[in-house]
Amino acid sequence: MPLAARLVSEVRRAAGGLPRQFWWLWTSTLVNRLGGFVVTFLALYLTVERGYSAAYAGLVAGLFGAGSAVAAIGAGVLTDRLGRRPTLLAAQVSTAVFTAVLAFTDGPVAIAVVAFLAGLANNASRPAVSAMIADLVPAADRVRAYSLNYWAINIGFGASGAVAGLIATHGYLTLFLLDALTTLLCAVVVFAKVPETLAHAEAEAAEEPSGPPIGLGAVFGDGRFMAVVGVNLLLALVYQQGSTTLAMDMGRHGISSSQYGLLVSLNGVLIVLLQLPLTRLMEGRDRTALLAAGALLTGWGFGLTAVAGSSVALYAMTVVVWTLGEIVSTPTMMALVAEQSPARARGRYQGVYSLSWSLASFVGPMAGGLLLQYGGSWALWGGCAAAGTLAAAAFLPIGRHRPVEQVAEQAAEPVATAV
Repeated sequence: MPLAARLVSEVRRAAGGLPRQFWWLWTSTLVNRLGGFVVTFLALYLTVERGYSAAYAGLVAGLFGAGSAVAAIGAGVLTDRLGRRPTLLAAQVSTAVFTAVLAFTDGPVAIAVVAFLAGLANNASRPAVSAMIADLVPAADRVRAYSLNYWAINIGFGASGAVAGLIATHGYLTLFLLDALTTLLCAVVVFAKVPETLAHAEAEAAEEPSGPPIGLGAVFGDGRFMAVVGVNLLLALVYQQGSTTLAMDMGRHGISSSQYGLLVSLNGVLIVLLQLPLTRLMEGRDRTALLAAGALLTGWGFGLTAVAGSSVALYAMTVVVWTLGEIVSTPTMMALVAEQSPARARGRYQGVYSLSWSLASFVGPMAGGLLLQYGGSWALWGGCAAAGTLAAAAFLPIGRHRPVEQVAEQAAEPVATAV
């Protein structure tokens, strides 16, 4: 069977039985990521187009990440209080506005402020989208649904990366404005086709034991859930090396920037081609084993980079290994988070989970850079292998099912202050 026909067949298999509202949400995600140019090219824009230093570009990227971290918590609360749809629409419209404003902003302080606000708006949609998927899709189909959503993200990311380089040659203003336009188009799709799903969550909540409102204090006090967040932070720190220190290490070994670009694009190509068939193979498998296997593949995939030397083929092999870990881990982890989140606090739980990714985007590049500079390649990639092994061991006790009723009981304790 030709590759294209096989891919179509896998999409049809994966799509079966999911609600129509999910597919409109999936479409909005795809549209949004197809236009996600600015985040990828922001550092290049600041250093090449505007003439700022690499240190300043790093500071702006850090502020963008800091905005994302703040949004993870705030948007999670708003998702539960105001609803998923208004939070998502406000995030998308704000992202479009700040992206367009960034194109016309001048001066280091002003650019830094707008970049922080853009990061704040950009990440505010994540808890709402994750909560909507959990609201719409039954627990048995959530791994498949999150896999499909992750697939859309990577299709959009891969396509936007390829197209953005061509658009940038005609001027970065076009790049920024097209990004803003596609984000607005995403908001239009949500406004026209995606209904509010908070009622689904409230119906589920009615079947849970009653209790006081579950505030952020209860979420951070949920030891089992925070263990999941902590392990995800560990893995997210490893993933961050793929877009930061991996390029530096390759450069040290004589790998050109064009070869690095091809190797990193291999990650996206593999996800697009393998996400759906591997998700089908994962159905019905033991979740704890999947999480542990994904962590080991991720950690040791990056760990093998230590022996790649100047061989492009060996670097490609390491990318294949850690990409397989990413394909296995990410949707399985998101389904676990959805399962551990009580329906009446789903947004808050998704927000705190999203915080682990935001913190990793802020801490990961700095930590990896320090390890590479003062410890060398073996320290950096050996640390990644150790982190993956530690995460796999941690999944053994926490990857098993935990009824959300335990969270409801915990919410009755004094720590459960509504926020």
